[in-house]
Amino acid sequence: MSIRLKSAAEIAKLREANLIVADVLDLLEGSAKPGMTTWELNEIAANRLRQLKGESAFLGYHGYPAVLCTSVNEVVVHGIPRKDVVLKDGDLLSIDFGAFKDGWCGDSARTVPMGAVSPEALALVAATRESLERAIEKCVPGNRLGDIGWAVQSHVEPKGYSVVRQFVGHGIGRAMHEEPHVPNYGEAGKGKRLSPGLVVAIEPMVNAGTQEVVIKEDGWTAVTRDGSLSAHFEHSVAITDNGPIVLSRP
Repeated sequence: MSIRLKSAAEIAKLREANLIVADVLDLLEGSAKPGMTTWELNEIAANRLRQLKGESAFLGYHGYPAVLCTSVNEVVVHGIPRKDVVLKDGDLLSIDFGAFKDGWCGDSARTVPMGAVSPEALALVAATRESLERAIEKCVPGNRLGDIGWAVQSHVEPKGYSVVRQFVGHGIGRAMHEEPHVPNYGEAGKGKRLSPGLVVAIEPMVNAGTQEVVIKEDGWTAVTRDGSLSAHFEHSVAITDNGPIVLSRP
């Protein structure tokens, strides 16, 4: 599959979808607290999505059973919301949400501390968030995909963290996952050249311990092999002649 560049009008459509995603994530971040189940968060997301007249990008995707991914502590990504997963004080909750509006897809994620979180956990969250911002800064015409991955890797690895390699970011448009793959590691100056009109979802997944990930028996839930904490941030970003536009930032 080839990379499809988007026009200014198409990027505006992607912005509409991503604003729905940002709205839902803002609501979830404000609602999530110790004592809630992750299934309750899924229901909040589903109800708000209906109000905004969007369609879930996740529900039914390869059989996925929810509109939201809720990944707690050692869960890296793709945690399925459940009625028996109760958030606790000190947890890290990563929430990932995608939606379609008028046939265009938005996708974003963020990690939210629950209550009183350890300094080590907060440092991991901060480093992961910062690595995404550094990657976004590289989203200018003429740079290469490797510059994006290196921006993430070179920020978190010196702090003792590891970059997940089993999952990567992706192009986004009329489908949630389009070409190209956007790794969170790489070599600066290498890879495909970034062109105006390319829209990518950049999503660093950073572990406090090993980069190795194990998929649980449900076929979705990805956890750190060593049980260490993980954090996840994602934005959908359009590359333009005027610099990067973060479509999923309110």
